[in-house]
Amino acid sequence: MTPEVQSFDRGADWAAACAERLTGALAEAVAANGRATFAGSGGSTPGPIYRRMAEAPLDWSRIVATLIDERYVPESDDRSNARLLKQTLLTGPASAARFVPLYHPAVTVDRAAALATAALRPEGRLDAVLLGMGEDGHICSIFPGSPTLKTLLSPGLDPAVLGVPAGREGMAPALERLTINLPYLMRAGRVVLALTGARKRAVFEEQAAGDPAMTPIAALVAHEVPLEILWSEGAP
Repeated sequence: MTPEVQSFDRGADWAAACAERLTGALAEAVAANGRATFAGSGGSTPGPIYRRMAEAPLDWSRIVATLIDERYVPESDDRSNARLLKQTLLTGPASAARFVPLYHPAVTVDRAAALATAALRPEGRLDAVLLGMGEDGHICSIFPGSPTLKTLLSPGLDPAVLGVPAGREGMAPALERLTINLPYLMRAGRVVLALTGARKRAVFEEQAAGDPAMTPIAALVAHEVPLEILWSEGAP
């Protein structure tokens, strides 16, 4: 069954609702455990959400921030998701949060992924996750048709960060990437999938009914990831 999609007429209301759900989950985790971990996405969609999150009256010194995926580029690169997160979320009081990057200047992307897995392991589960989705149905850097797809969608593995090779013959991604795997999302406290535009809504509804072994969105549904889908026709 396709999960409910919560619709918002105004992009500003959509962004505020996404931010409220994510900061609410972080506040609950801090109250229960004294700490919380947030994992965010890159791209053009999350900026308005991050700016609203940064205004939340949280004890940011008790929060760890990381990413669901990252291009294999240093933070100085304009394409870096870490750079986006620091410019939009980790500002003002929210700059007190501790950032754990996925990118490490290792010899290979797979070695960098192993270092990121080791760095994230002590932080435990992800209490709040912001996901986006591409028009090809990818989430994180889990791309349909990728040679890493089966491993990344394997529910029985431990939570980990894995390297993703660049696509061949025009297939995505254009650059090597790092990404968390499905088990990280399965163990998360709350996962918000933030969608905008009619095309992405149609892709989501189509992909949700797909093969969970081969379709990232279907895997979220089949393996009962604590998913909330928030959609608006237009971005703020």
